[in-house]
Amino acid sequence: MVKDPFRELDDEARAVMDGLLETATHAALAVVREDGTPSVTRVAFSVDKDRVPVILISDLSLHTKALRSGRACSLLIGEPGEKGDPLTHPRLTLHCVPRFVTREDAGYAGLRAWYLERRPKVKLHVDFADFNFVRFEVVDGLLNAGFGKAYRV
Repeated sequence: MVKDPFRELDDEARAVMDGLLETATHAALAVVREDGTPSVTRVAFSVDKDRVPVILISDLSLHTKALRSGRACSLLIGEPGEKGDPLTHPRLTLHCVPRFVTREDAGYAGLRAWYLERRPKVKLHVDFADFNFVRFEVVDGLLNAGFGKAYRV
């Protein structure tokens, strides 16, 4: 029998996870296209005031169609540092269900204002008709807080 490599989530791991979520400006988004092919892209990233992952994307992007299908997707948050082995740097994988936020939704204005505060450069395109916010309902995740420090979230 193989020993479970995952540790119990503790305060130190939660602090690493919170730091990744709070400071990340981008993430890798993985989706499954209609034909079953996996696809990964880099997206601008933030969390909303409830700490729910959120992105702003265009309908012109190929991954938007996959997200609109409502199928599960994942986000990889965290980048390697400038020095050392990239696998020793913290990273968080979140398995999610995408939820589009339309301009007609009650929370749209608040989300827009919050996102603009955190990512002011998007003011150039946030109001384009083809741009939409997507909030990610997190199902579960995996935190790798460094070598030998793996946690289920």
